[in-house]
Amino acid sequence: MRHTGRLVALVSLSLTLTAATVGCTEKKTESAPKLPQGFCWNAFERDDVQPILPTGERLKQDVEDFRFTDRNRSASCLIYIDGNNAFDAHADFEDNEDLIEWSSFDELKPDPVEIGKKGIVWDTGAITYFPCKSTADSEPPVAKFLELTIYAGGARVKNQRKTLPGLLEQFTAFAQKELKCA
Repeated sequence: MRHTGRLVALVSLSLTLTAATVGCTEKKTESAPKLPQGFCWNAFERDDVQPILPTGERLKQDVEDFRFTDRNRSASCLIYIDGNNAFDAHADFEDNEDLIEWSSFDELKPDPVEIGKKGIVWDTGAITYFPCKSTADSEPPVAKFLELTIYAGGARVKNQRKTLPGLLEQFTAFAQKELKCA
């Protein structure tokens, strides 16, 4: 009988400790992993992007050089949190303004923004383009327009229409300076 009483007491204590531990872990507040310094070519202020990132544990950055040639006419920076897209920035050179077509965004009911030649913003993204003729010491030599796109996937705040224009302005200023657009 004594062994049974001890066994019941140990099982009861074990269950109590397990329940207490589970309760503590559930109360833990989730946060987004910290962005590294100089993420995405240093084009964005870290403090402006950090609040729109989704919660998670692991952050991974996949970034291409912000260098363009006649063969390599695009660059992207992708931020993943726990393997899911969290923030994307893309730059694409186009030779012809007619090739820049955004009708696929119409269903998102975008708002116009005065950034670049034309810009729009929706709940989870923003896009603009502007003339960017290469100067004598920059590439690609034949491209005439640069299109910049930002996506905020899985953001903690679903509607980023107020945040994304500022990020698009930062991206535009960075690209114009970096590429020496004439």
